[in-house]
Amino acid sequence: MAYDKFNILKSTAVPLPLENVDTDQIIPARFLKATERKGFGDNLFRDWRYNVDNTPKESFVLNNPIYSGKILVGGKNFGSGSSREHAAWAVYDYGFRCVVSSFFADIFRNNCLNVGVLPVQVSAEFSEKIFSAIYDNSNTEIEVNLEKQTITILSTGEQDTFDINSYKKDNMLNGFDDIDYLQSMKGEIETFANDLML
Repeated sequence: MAYDKFNILKSTAVPLPLENVDTDQIIPARFLKATERKGFGDNLFRDWRYNVDNTPKESFVLNNPIYSGKILVGGKNFGSGSSREHAAWAVYDYGFRCVVSSFFADIFRNNCLNVGVLPVQVSAEFSEKIFSAIYDNSNTEIEVNLEKQTITILSTGEQDTFDINSYKKDNMLNGFDDIDYLQSMKGEIETFANDLML
């Protein structure tokens, strides 16, 4: 499989309430030389995480030990800018399996879905509720149910729904990328091809 199956994710979350976070901020261009998906997590938000001498910036949320988890909660218009798929690779490689925002750039959204990161777009009002819950208690857990397409703040029970392309949803539930999907249909493809030969 291309990545782990995604069904229900229950996790604490990391808050990044910044709007218009673009792909160059997610993974700076100087780190795009590699062609494999490994190692990009080390440089996720590199210029925000580290000083020029490579010491961590204490003020940045990923360097704050009270916040952790597999869910990144971003501000509006997350993943804008260039189409680099490395941004989604970096998010995945760091350990995030879901990014929540009130609006995603389309290309970033699709790149995430291609590598097993679920982009969950919520209303602006629900986004603020998530941030408030996390800031009130950094151990707040969020549940993302892909099958039901719901996201829930477990401490309050407040819930929102999200949309996802049915093909991408099925792939994520099975842990498939596009090639895995085609391989899963190998028998049907062979039967179809054989029928054409008759």
